[in-house]
Amino acid sequence: MARKKSSRKQFTMKNRSLITMLNPKSPISEQYRTIRTNVQFSTVDEELQTLMVTSSGPGEGKSTTTNNIAIVFAQQGKKVLLVDADLRKPTSHYSFRTENYVGLTNVLTKQSSLIDAVQVTDQENLYLLTSGPVPPNPAELLGSKSMNEFLKNAKEGFDLIIFDTPPVLAVTDAQILANKCDGVVMVVSSGKTENEAAVKAKELLVSAQAKLLGVVLNNKSQKESQHYYYYGTN
Repeated sequence: MARKKSSRKQFTMKNRSLITMLNPKSPISEQYRTIRTNVQFSTVDEELQTLMVTSSGPGEGKSTTTNNIAIVFAQQGKKVLLVDADLRKPTSHYSFRTENYVGLTNVLTKQSSLIDAVQVTDQENLYLLTSGPVPPNPAELLGSKSMNEFLKNAKEGFDLIIFDTPPVLAVTDAQILANKCDGVVMVVSSGKTENEAAVKAKELLVSAQAKLLGVVLNNKSQKESQHYYYYGTN
């Protein structure tokens, strides 16, 4: 089903952004499993098949959080597709040390099939769809009929599809994709994310009819508490 990565591009365990693969017994990895548990409990009465992870602004740990959430769900036995839907500044191909010649943009523009674009990873049950070439119209692509077709096809082949999107306050992409997903998780950075920005991002997601499951707080000082938290929202 999936293309194998070039041997020169094989994932190296030195990549600390994938700590749940590097050191699954670490306290941080345990916190990611706590996030997984809380996501599952927040949707106990409904099937969660599509999950979006975003942030209010850049540099808050959104992509690292997305990658590791995808990994811990795969480690649980679910067949997971991680989609880099940040079509402006994609990073998943760097994190997983792979190519980005063919990806989501190629699928949405009918230049490639989903089967041909998906790549395997070194984590069992985890598959990766990189962004593909950066397009001139990211928001239009994410809101297109092709995206709806992509979601339908992906749901047939995977238990869970997880999207990494651009920050909410930077562009409209996350809002467009939010109401297409079963749930949304927002990442904020301790000591960096301003309260006003976080509140504004939440308001924009709610106005886009997103189902906000909760907020991940990262970069919290270990002297004060655990490294990662997960808060549910009402």
